[in-house]
Amino acid sequence: MAVEVSRSRGGRPPAENGDPGEAPFEPIQQLRAHEYVAEQVRRHIALRLIRPGESLPSERELASMFGVGRPTIQHAMRVLEADHLVEARRGRGGGTFVREPAEDSGAMEELVARVLRQGDELDELLGWRRTLEPVIAREAARARRRADLTAIRGTIREMERAATEADYMRYDTEFHLAVAGAARNRFMRGAIEEVRLGLNDALSLLPESDAWHRRLSREHRAVAAAIEARDADAAAAAMDLHVMNSVQGVRAALAAIRRSMAS
Repeated sequence: MAVEVSRSRGGRPPAENGDPGEAPFEPIQQLRAHEYVAEQVRRHIALRLIRPGESLPSERELASMFGVGRPTIQHAMRVLEADHLVEARRGRGGGTFVREPAEDSGAMEELVARVLRQGDELDELLGWRRTLEPVIAREAARARRRADLTAIRGTIREMERAATEADYMRYDTEFHLAVAGAARNRFMRGAIEEVRLGLNDALSLLPESDAWHRRLSREHRAVAAAIEARDADAAAAAMDLHVMNSVQGVRAALAAIRRSMAS
């Protein structure tokens, strides 16, 4: 994965006498190696691809994965510890573990406040998801391979076996990433990652009931069946229905929260 960079959107306007003056661009600020490592781990935690309480690979393994030295990994872990995302445990069975999220009422209030602060951005993300995912499902039906079907079916099985909501959300994310992977287009997969990151908090407000999970399971299986049959129209329609129901669920949850806060 390419290192993310940031660019200034500013720049000096041309001088009034026609002299262009200084170029309106500024040098790219490239992330340092430890910042890149920390950002990649942070994204996996936010997407719930690494579960709370789960151990990260060892420093040696992470150094090999990222192609950096162990001091870089150690620096990245200190950054993540400072952000309260991971914790180091000593002794037998020690290592670096993803921290369990707080479960008290204060944490829930902060989650709700964070979602409400997103405002228009969240509404735009929901609309973008409704546009994006049916297109990706259509492409997945056309381009999928046998290994993609195995990955998609595997995420559905894991969702149905999930003992906790955190596990369920992890495999729900993996399902949508697996569908995007089947489209054989890295930009589509990247777009799904960004959407899931943006909607992560809002999706946490959806119901945690067996009835809700059974409904999602039926929708996931319909998408998977259409992709397996290489029926692009059916895959797009099944994904559109699934995303529409999820979007409606998020909006209903937000409306209920706003009503409760206004009363």
